[in-house]
Amino acid sequence: MDEDRLSATFAALADPTRRAILARLSDGEATVKELSAPFAMSGPAISKHLRVLEQAGLISRGREAQWRPCRLEPGPLREVAAFAERYRRFWDESYARLDAYLQFVQDDIEEPRDA
Repeated sequence: MDEDRLSATFAALADPTRRAILARLSDGEATVKELSAPFAMSGPAISKHLRVLEQAGLISRGREAQWRPCRLEPGPLREVAAFAERYRRFWDESYARLDAYLQFVQDDIEEPRDA
C-alpha cells in the first residue's frame, strides 16, 4: 500500500462535500451538474472538489460526446478499508480481553473465593 496514495485518499475523504459526492457516485455515474445539485456552491468550487477526488484516484471522468460522466473508482477505498481493518482487529481483541476480565470479576463477585 503506497503511503502517499493513502495520505491523498484520507485528505480527499476529510471533506464532507467530497464524501457526499462519493456517496452519490456509489449509486452510479453522474454528471458534474447532477453532482453539484445538492450543494449551495459555485460550479468552480464543485470542480475543485472533483479534481481533488480525481487526483486521489477516487473518481474518474469519461467523455461521451458532450457528456462527461464521473464514476467512482473503488481501489483507494479498498486500501483505506485494509488499513482500518488492522485497527478493527486490535479493538476486537482488546474488547475480548475486557469482556473476559469483566466476566472473571463478575464470577468472583457472585461466587467469592475462599480466603
